[in-house]
Amino acid sequence: MALILVVTGCAGGTGAGSGTDKADSLTVLDYYTDASEHAQWGEMLTACGRTAGVRIEHTSVPPASLVPRVLRQASSRTLPDLLMLDNPDLQRIAQTGALTPLDRYGVDTGGFAEGILSAGTYRGEVYGLAPYVSTVALFYNKDMLAEAGVAVPRTWGELKDAAAELTGPGRYGMAVDASATFESSWQFLPFLWSNGGHEKKLDTPQAAQALRLWVDLVESGSMSKSVLNWTQADVHDQFAAGRTAMMINGPWRIPALNEDGNLRWGVAPVPVPRAGRTPVTPLGGEVWTVPRTSSEARQEKAARVLACLNDSSNMLTLAEQHFTVPSRTAVAARYAERNPSMTVFTRSVETARVRTGELGVRWPEAATGIYTAVQSALAGERTPEEALGDAQRIATGD
Repeated sequence: MALILVVTGCAGGTGAGSGTDKADSLTVLDYYTDASEHAQWGEMLTACGRTAGVRIEHTSVPPASLVPRVLRQASSRTLPDLLMLDNPDLQRIAQTGALTPLDRYGVDTGGFAEGILSAGTYRGEVYGLAPYVSTVALFYNKDMLAEAGVAVPRTWGELKDAAAELTGPGRYGMAVDASATFESSWQFLPFLWSNGGHEKKLDTPQAAQALRLWVDLVESGSMSKSVLNWTQADVHDQFAAGRTAMMINGPWRIPALNEDGNLRWGVAPVPVPRAGRTPVTPLGGEVWTVPRTSSEARQEKAARVLACLNDSSNMLTLAEQHFTVPSRTAVAARYAERNPSMTVFTRSVETARVRTGELGVRWPEAATGIYTAVQSALAGERTPEEALGDAQRIATGD
């Protein structure tokens, strides 16, 4: 995907790399390359730029290009004035010294759920704030479940039974993203964490039980083996086309689901191992940061724009635009009242965990181990125990 560049107003400077303290414009970098998403963020950034008295030069690059670009810019001291990062990436960027703590500028961090605030924290200091967050849940086709006389599954046992009942010609009962990507690790975490498994030690019985659930769904024919190649977008497409009755996915899929007037769908918490447990899901979302540049004046203006993005009114607007959850607890409660389809996600976010919370900069190695194990076990190459033993070695570098 080609880089998208949008410039608002006259170019009053070229960012931190320009070697000037002029603060009448700020450069902004994110990965919102989708045309409508880019435009929505451009409007919000422009509005917040006005509150800080600056023009905004907004650049979006493909997600896979963002961190490599930022690392190069950090090395050459040409970082943008305001930078968006996927929250698992904040740790390794902050580790380089490329970011400034937000308390230096008096940015309000009150009212954020603890897990959400920790997503932008490195070594006890807050470097990033997310206007909104997300997680995953179980989507289901209401008509298919009703026709089969199947209740919405709440436990793993109920999930296996429901998936089997809902599987038939041209249709699977369940679908997940089991691709060789971090998306697969993200989707597996609710099953791992809700069963007492842990990313610090992947070769445990609790982790093996979680992976066995996915293996059983594939081996029983209730889930297509093609999930090994399906992204979250592919899983959505299968669900929307009626080729799977249930799926694990995020709230960002809701706008597309709503476009089909004939599709009656519902959403429920991710099933748990046993009744009475609370699902533990991963916290998604992007944090906004102020990179360290040669201009203190520009950093202060960038912090003002960041604070504006995270004020209660703007985070509510952004969450409604993107079908995500506002990061301040009180705002999220009001949002759920106005958007009932988001209630499950709002509640799940309250107990959601940030992926880097335990491992910090070592999370990518664990994530690689997890999706490698998922691929190996679902392909029938290794047992869940063997696959997770390999995953632990990948995670620790042994």
